[in-house]
Amino acid sequence: MIMTARLASCIFAALIAAGASTAETTPAITQIWLTHGTNDPGHIVVNWLSEQPGDSTVHFGPTETLGQTVRTDENTTLHHVEIPLPESATVCHYQVSTGEQNSAPAKFKAYSTDVLRVAVVADWQGKPDLAALMADDPHLLMTAGDNISNIYPLCGEDHPECILPYAKLVAAYPELFRSTPFMPVLGNHDKQIRPRGPAPPEKPVYDVSATAFCRFFELPDDEWKWRFDLPAFGVRFIALDLHHLSDQGTTWQTSHDYDADSDQFRWYRDLMADCGDRFVITLYNAQNAAARSRAKGAWHDMFRKGTLCVTGYGHYGERAELDGHTYYNTALQGKGDRYPDPHSEFLASEHNYLLMTFDRAARTLAVEIKSLAGAVLDRKTFQQKK
Repeated sequence: MIMTARLASCIFAALIAAGASTAETTPAITQIWLTHGTNDPGHIVVNWLSEQPGDSTVHFGPTETLGQTVRTDENTTLHHVEIPLPESATVCHYQVSTGEQNSAPAKFKAYSTDVLRVAVVADWQGKPDLAALMADDPHLLMTAGDNISNIYPLCGEDHPECILPYAKLVAAYPELFRSTPFMPVLGNHDKQIRPRGPAPPEKPVYDVSATAFCRFFELPDDEWKWRFDLPAFGVRFIALDLHHLSDQGTTWQTSHDYDADSDQFRWYRDLMADCGDRFVITLYNAQNAAARSRAKGAWHDMFRKGTLCVTGYGHYGERAELDGHTYYNTALQGKGDRYPDPHSEFLASEHNYLLMTFDRAARTLAVEIKSLAGAVLDRKTFQQKK
C-alpha cells in the first residue's frame, strides 16, 4: 500500500491547511484511526499516515509504560498494523512510529463485559459538531454510508485510488478516531470519481470497486462488504454494498450486483441462515423500501431474519416497521431530501445519529435516534431471542 510521493505530498499539504502541524525536522504523526481488519474482536488495527515513508511500529500495553511492540518493515506512508486487544473492561495505551516520526501517546477502551454502546452515523459530508456523540462514549463507531462528499473534488477526475477525502475526515476529528474503533459502510459518495451530470455519461461516474475506501480502511471480508461479531453481546453487524439501486447497469452504477444470482446476495443469504439467537444489524446506504423490494422481495425476507436495518440514504431520522422488522434511517445532515417509508412510525427532519446500547445481563438492545444536541428523539427496545 505505497502511495506515490505526489499523493503523499498532497495529503499532508491539505492536512496542514486543515490545522494539522508537522515539525520541521521530525514530523509528528497526527492522523490515526482504529479499525477491525478481521472478524476477531480480540484484535484491532491501528492505522496512520506518515509524511515520510518508512516502517510501521505500534508500541502498546495496559498502562502508559506500554511494553509490547508489533512492527512491519514495509516502506510506506499509509500504515495498517494489527495488535491484540488487552483483556476486556480495560484501557489500551499505544503510540505509533515510522522511522523518527512519532505520535503522541493515545488510548482506547477495550470492549466492555456488561454494557456495549455502538453509535451509527451517515451522510458525513460536512464537519458537524459530534460533542454529544462523544459524550455518549461509544465503544464502537459505525456508519450507514456516505462518509465523504465525493472523491473527485479533492483528487481530480479519474483518481479512484486517491485517499485524500478520507484523510481529511480523520484530520477533522483526531480524538474520536484515535480513541474509538471505526467500521464504515459504503455509500455512492464514497465512490464518485467524476461529476454525475444530467444523463449517464460515456465513462463510469463511480468506482464500483471502492478502491480508495478499501486502501484507507482495514475491514473484514471483502471490505466493501463485511461482517463483524461481538459474541459476548450476541450481536452480528453486516455491511452491504447497496445504494442507488435504480442506476444498476448504467454508467451511473455505484454498487456491486445484488440480484438473486449475485455473490453479494448469496453471501448475505448464507449469513442470515445462521442467525441463531443473535441480534443481527444490517447496514447499507439504499432507500429502505427500494432495498427490501429487490429480487421480488427476497431481500426483505432475508432482512426479517435479523433484528433491524440501518440506512443513511436521505437527510432525516426515521424508524419504520414492516412485518415485525424495524428499518432505520439516520443522517448527520438531517435537514434536506426526505424519502419517507410507507411504513414509517417516526420521522423527523433533524441532524441525528443512532445510539445502540446492548445490555448483556438483560439480553436487550435499546436503539435511540438522537439529535446532535443529545436529545432522544425516538427509542425502541429489542429483546434477544432465546
